[in-house]
Amino acid sequence: MMDIHQILKKLPHRYPFLLVDRVLEVETGKRIKALKNVTINEHFFNGHFPHRPVMPGVLMLEALAQAAALLSFETVGETPDDKTVYYFAGIDGARFKRPVEPGDQLILEVALDRMKAGIFKFKARAMVGEELAVEAELMCTMRKIA
Repeated sequence: MMDIHQILKKLPHRYPFLLVDRVLEVETGKRIKALKNVTINEHFFNGHFPHRPVMPGVLMLEALAQAAALLSFETVGETPDDKTVYYFAGIDGARFKRPVEPGDQLILEVALDRMKAGIFKFKARAMVGEELAVEAELMCTMRKIA
């Protein structure tokens, strides 16, 4: 498990872009299960959509990528610094199955499929209760910057 203080040490994201509130489970090198509480106070709900607030799909994918980054850092035993960046390298098969609304708890489940030549590939899905909200294959990479 990781609380928000531990997450803040691992991820460079900050409000309003930090999309992981807590890590519920982690198996180093295998999988992670994390939580994003979705509240009406999220900045994006002002415009997406004021009459029926819905979490943007790209932000659901970003939340999954942030969980994947946490799993990657745990897997390689690295604590990122100001010279480490974690980038999306690809998204395949993204499917959105259910809208995510204020009051929902988004459970982020990410499994490491493979790691080769600095590229991580994950199978990822986000659930609201027992319902699938989104699923995708994510590819990410860590890079050192000057």
